[in-house]
Amino acid sequence: MRLRIATFNLESLDLGKDFDDRAASLRPTLTALEADILCLQEINGQRTHDGGRALTALHRLLDGTAYRTFHSIASVGPGGALRDVHNLVILSRFPFGETRQVHHDFVPAPRCDTPHAGEPLEWDRPILYAAASLPGGRQIHVFNLHLRAPLAAPIAGQKEGPFRWKSASAWAEGYFRAAVKRTGQALEARLAVDAILDREPSALVAVAGDFNAEAGEDAVRLLAASEEDTANGALAGRSLVPAVPRAGSAHTVLHAGRKATLDHILVSRPLLAGFEDATVANAGLRDEVVGYAVMGPVPGSFHAPVVAVFRLS
Repeated sequence: MRLRIATFNLESLDLGKDFDDRAASLRPTLTALEADILCLQEINGQRTHDGGRALTALHRLLDGTAYRTFHSIASVGPGGALRDVHNLVILSRFPFGETRQVHHDFVPAPRCDTPHAGEPLEWDRPILYAAASLPGGRQIHVFNLHLRAPLAAPIAGQKEGPFRWKSASAWAEGYFRAAVKRTGQALEARLAVDAILDREPSALVAVAGDFNAEAGEDAVRLLAASEEDTANGALAGRSLVPAVPRAGSAHTVLHAGRKATLDHILVSRPLLAGFEDATVANAGLRDEVVGYAVMGPVPGSFHAPVVAVFRLS
């Protein structure tokens, strides 16, 4: 069987005056992915009549597509309710077995004392996990994550406005704290993968999402745990390998004219054995810096989706 796994950051999908225009751009892109398992990031939750939240914008976006009938799970915040912004969603053609989210289950919030701050650094979002039951009795373990962006984390009393810092040293502290969050959560994802491989060494595992880091950066290297880094060939079966296009560009973001690959699908060796190819739908991708500067509506998304195709025996 062929299996298509995709990831797509929908850039704060919400209901608003530009929703119809965004949906007109996003819906054909999602349909063209033809994904069997789809990991989505930045799905906002909309208020309901009873004061709760629902994924109304996402449901409207998926109306008329095959994904509307897929099995789905979403991340939740404290108390078990959807967050107002940046929820994670996994959609699957195949039914789910175990589902859960990982949030300081393997790595406690690190204590990080800097001159202007000392509170523990909790991850901004959980990691969403699902085991999908494939035809033939096998399972695929899917992790959907959205790591902290390389933007300085806020520090109480150290900013003059939403983006204006009082001092270079305070900004540097915030940037350092953001980096700890990003790499710390990557470590937690790595430990969650290892827990699966401990009990199922030949597991099919995919870690997909917006890593906010490129292939050579710390967060991706932590998750990949390549044998080049561990210096132990006996651990090769524990490594995760990026599923990248055999041809064409792999960049998923344009930032001030620079191409960057921040969205990834990392897979275990047994899943890699069936890898055929990957595609990054980045044709017509707009520069996020220019887009935010002109304050126009988001053109679908400033991220390009990634889809990887596997043939499983």
